[in-house]
Amino acid sequence: MKIAVIGANGKEGSLIVKEAVARGLDVTSIVRDSKKSPTDQYLVRDVYDLNADDVKGFDVLVDALGFFGPNVKEYVPATRHLIEILNGSATRLLVVGGAGSLYLDPDHTHQLYEQDDFPEAVKPLSEEMSKSLDELRQSSINWTFISPAAAFDAQGKRTGDYVLAGEELTFDKDGNCEISYADYAIAMVDEIVNAEHQKERISVRW
Repeated sequence: MKIAVIGANGKEGSLIVKEAVARGLDVTSIVRDSKKSPTDQYLVRDVYDLNADDVKGFDVLVDALGFFGPNVKEYVPATRHLIEILNGSATRLLVVGGAGSLYLDPDHTHQLYEQDDFPEAVKPLSEEMSKSLDELRQSSINWTFISPAAAFDAQGKRTGDYVLAGEELTFDKDGNCEISYADYAIAMVDEIVNAEHQKERISVRW
């Protein structure tokens, strides 16, 4: 299986690459600087420089982009661009999503980021990622959006385990909702390989 990872040198992207390579997948990194590629195979591209020819040979394209601060507004246009270049293609798009867009009720009318006690610093990021998810829902491409738990730990250990959930925020028996970057990467590569949640948003936690 051939996959490409946009943002392959980022905190989550690099772990997805590592997990995919360990399982024998053919991985190409898409980075803006060749010196920062975690793989020997790479494309040097900004997301907006990518075109249909660049991605047509891949079974899966992983969007592990990270936009922060004033750049959070790039999530929606970047998603639209990826949808445009994948239209009519057999390549699946898997997106590293956020937890803020998860729902708090079975009717899916209230999202986590809309709550008064949600951290103001990350609210714009969560709102833009939620809008990006809406763009995917309205598209005709084959996509999967994977949200992490509310507590997403970059330094957390790799346990090899995770719980797969759906559109709603869920908790373990102790009331915790967390996952490490490393175990999230396992869930991402599981979905890459198994393709069990096409055109769906799923979530993962411990």
